[in-house]
Amino acid sequence: MGKKAIITGATGMIGSELLDLLLAGNAYDEIMIIVRKKLNMTHKKLTQLVVDFDQLEHHESSITGDVIFSCLGTTKSKTPDSKTYYKIDHDYPLQLAKMAQKNGVKQFHIVSSVGANPNSGTFYIKLKGETERDISALDLQSVYMYEPSMLTGRKQGKRFAEMFFEGLFKIANPLLTGKWKKYRSVSGATVARTMYDQSLKDEPGKWVIHFEGGTPVKQMKLL
Repeated sequence: MGKKAIITGATGMIGSELLDLLLAGNAYDEIMIIVRKKLNMTHKKLTQLVVDFDQLEHHESSITGDVIFSCLGTTKSKTPDSKTYYKIDHDYPLQLAKMAQKNGVKQFHIVSSVGANPNSGTFYIKLKGETERDISALDLQSVYMYEPSMLTGRKQGKRFAEMFFEGLFKIANPLLTGKWKKYRSVSGATVARTMYDQSLKDEPGKWVIHFEGGTPVKQMKLL
């Protein structure tokens, strides 16, 4: 029987790249995407689970397989309310991870952020740190937390601010050396490829992966 992968956030920069990799590769025979509304695409390996994320518990029996990739996320411009922002970036992934644990899913991969720290005074960094902490506390065989800095490479709908910061990081990246390398910008495609490659390995434990000039660096998470 073939392997099954589940993705949330499949329409985002990283999630869409990851979906392409999973559909094109031979490692997984079934790909299920969890979406708010059905996407206009078909593939022999693809199934779409349309949900209201506020009622995700109604779909618990469907959260089965080998690997879950959580690429959910939002921005302040899309979600100015901090409570809703927290729910999308913390509560939904944590609920999904709890279902994965209950249903015996071995791997859980989640996109976090460089500098994630539950003790930070910055809302976004604290949020990502709390999400890492709470998912790491679950009894999952393997948890991978990806901590990219500024993401580049959006194919469609690129905003002015993104174009500005991409240009800025092209200048700043060579200046970020030593321990600052992990703050260099990284493409969404690189993060997606790293997630895909890591999912093919059998590595029990909790892992943090950051990127140094586009090169993934993995280390065991200290709990």
